[in-house]
Amino acid sequence: MLHILPDTIYYKGKVRDVYSKGDFIFIVVSDRISAFDVVLPKTIPYKGAVLNGISTFFLRETKNIVPNWLIDTPNSHVAYGHLAPTIPIEIVVRGYIAGSMWRAYEAGERNFCGVQLPDGLKNNQKLETPIITPTTKAAAGHDENTSEEEILNHEIVTKDEWSLIKKYALDLFDFGTRYAASKNLILVDTKFEFGKKKNGEIILIDEILTPDSSRYFIADSYQEKFKEGGNPIQLSKEFVRQWLIENNFMGRQGDIMPIMHEDWTNEISEKYISLYNKLVEPPFFKESKEFNLEKIQLAYDSFSQTYYK
Repeated sequence: MLHILPDTIYYKGKVRDVYSKGDFIFIVVSDRISAFDVVLPKTIPYKGAVLNGISTFFLRETKNIVPNWLIDTPNSHVAYGHLAPTIPIEIVVRGYIAGSMWRAYEAGERNFCGVQLPDGLKNNQKLETPIITPTTKAAAGHDENTSEEEILNHEIVTKDEWSLIKKYALDLFDFGTRYAASKNLILVDTKFEFGKKKNGEIILIDEILTPDSSRYFIADSYQEKFKEGGNPIQLSKEFVRQWLIENNFMGRQGDIMPIMHEDWTNEISEKYISLYNKLVEPPFFKESKEFNLEKIQLAYDSFSQTYYK
């Protein structure tokens, strides 16, 4: 934990340490990794730098589509920007049926967050149109599926605010889809989070279009794998979930976390760097991108002197 100014609010998320005071927020993107809403016991080298770099790129690329929180990224593991308290909903946009949604569909579910799906879909099949399957934003434990009806009934946001959030999410997904296609990738699904500033403005917060928040398929392998009934080659955190499932861990009570050996954490790291290099230029160089608390402290001190005068 950093040495911080008095009256600074500190929150430790699954992978981020968040410091806020006044109208500004300072975020440390750690090398921690989570799956099934559980923080895994080992950190992943360079993971924070990968996520921070990808997210910074996309936040800057989409700022004319949706207003967002980011001001600057002064360090490989640091970003800071405008404080906008989180609207407690995660907006999951899906263009394909895959992952947890497929597992539920295969088990017989057809209604997802108020969206009715037809019978006969196959694993990894493209949906007729992208759909929004929102979840609650849990402070701890598992997020839960919800629906537009429940969101409005519980007055989490107004009808007009919800309409704006949906528009923002679908516009971002459309951008991500087109951008991914230019890189021989398919954006399968992703999640967005939004916050509300003191003046009532709704803005995009958190990271976007990273392997932690998104699932990508390699485009030129998709059709062949799909026709064969196999899993397309993908670049996302799903391979970590699959490894956990194969080792009988899904975050359920009584599940025992499998041992993460160094060769496995290094393999995860290389997969994250691979996605970075497919999405963002110039290529990812490891030099000076290790998690360094002293450098992060210097970045915080500079930030606080500028914004907390």
